[in-house]
Amino acid sequence: MDAPVSGVLLEARGISKRFGGVQALKDVSLTIRRGEVYGLIGPNGAGKTTLFNVFTGLYPRDGGEVLYAGRPLDLASPHAVAAAGIARTFQNIRLFANMTARENVMVGRHLRTRAGVFGAILRTPAERAEEAAIRRAAEELLHYVGIADRADDLARNLSYGDQRRLEIARALATEPGLLALDEPAAGMNATETAGLRELIEGLRRDGLTVLLIEHDVKLVMGLCDRVAVLDYGEKIAEDVPEAVRANPKVIEAYLGTSH
Repeated sequence: MDAPVSGVLLEARGISKRFGGVQALKDVSLTIRRGEVYGLIGPNGAGKTTLFNVFTGLYPRDGGEVLYAGRPLDLASPHAVAAAGIARTFQNIRLFANMTARENVMVGRHLRTRAGVFGAILRTPAERAEEAAIRRAAEELLHYVGIADRADDLARNLSYGDQRRLEIARALATEPGLLALDEPAAGMNATETAGLRELIEGLRRDGLTVLLIEHDVKLVMGLCDRVAVLDYGEKIAEDVPEAVRANPKVIEAYLGTSH
């Protein structure tokens, strides 16, 4: 496993979140280093997706702060988070079903375009050149994730595994510094999961930082540089996979009779 690049990219400090009378997150702090694959696991209801949604601007936090590249992260909206350099996928695939694979990736790429509304309306030379560049970038990303031959297929006609790959390509089109993957292996068969692992390993080799929420503990332990474990909204462990696997609190959370 390649050693991650030194330096912290994302730091969460004391994140708390309530839903009515339920304390979904309680004073959660963690650090994600540049260039690593960081896993977030925990039993059902542990707060993983809630924390993920706070990081990506979907849920407002009740306490704490998040720093990205050493600066406070604007968590006001998903668009603000994406503009800062964090892209995400969703547990339930959210593609434009009646658009082609290429068009789905081009939508993601438009976050970084410059021509603007008037350029799009007037079809200026700058706008046409930029659109051609967006198309080329989309095709390169489809090749990168292994589905270049499906570029003209509607997203709804892709296999489940290829839809997952397309969602990752669309996220990569925003040129993120941190890619956050929410249950990317959910519903995949063994072959698709192995392909996903290879793709994420390739992302790490190419210098991207990845945050991975995943129920497949075997995948997480074999892929991630470090792993954090949540239980009932609290962080109970954060370490390299070998240490987390042997942690008595983690064993209790997954296997204890009280759960």
